Amino acid sequence: MADKGDGRSRPVSGRQRIKTLTQAALNADATVEQVDALLTDLGDTLTGLDKTTSGLDETLARFNDTITRIDELAPRLIAVVERLEHIVDRVERIVGLGESVVAPWAATENAVRGALSAVRRSTGL
Repeated sequence: MADKGDGRSRPVSGRQRIKTLTQAALNADATVEQVDALLTDLGDTLTGLDKTTSGLDETLARFNDTITRIDELAPRLIAVVERLEHIVDRVERIVGLGESVVAPWAATENAVRGALSAVRRSTGL
């Protein structure tokens, strides 16, 4: 076997070759340990992600149920609002009618008060 790192050929001794192979084996062993640690960490991360995803699935299911209930409730709420609007319209008409009925009385009251005030001023009471 020859070392061609500098472009020249050199004979490699048996001892050097064993040393090189031993170093390569140690490097490979270290790499395998690093990959094993990485895969273990990745497994833990995936387990945590699985739990998180399960929780997210449950949350989305509850959210979907809530949206469905809101969709079912919306027409009833609209009907209640429409009934309340009709009630408010009727109350406004009743108040307007009451104001129309009370307006002559208020005018009469103001006229009587004005007359009484004029009498008091002229008599000095």
